[in-house]
Amino acid sequence: MFVYSMEARTLMLQITPRERAALQLLADGKAFNEIAGSLAVAECELEAHLTTLFARMGAASRTEAVSAAFRRGLLTVHDGIHEVDDGRLES
Repeated sequence: MFVYSMEARTLMLQITPRERAALQLLADGKAFNEIAGSLAVAECELEAHLTTLFARMGAASRTEAVSAAFRRGLLTVHDGIHEVDDGRLES
């Protein structure tokens, strides 16, 4: 059983399933337009939501955000299968 730190648990409460899906797709090396397409959002909307998410995470770049997400237990290595709901990214 994996035990999350208080910091990770707090951040998990602030990250929506769609934001976590976007982070996972970034971690998988997907291009920005592929991520937007997978999540059915405009690229400009995705950029705005990720910029806000990165600020909440204290990350200055996509690489820092993905690294921080792995360190905090928000992302795990998996087989590349993603389940994404049909909702839109939330602020």
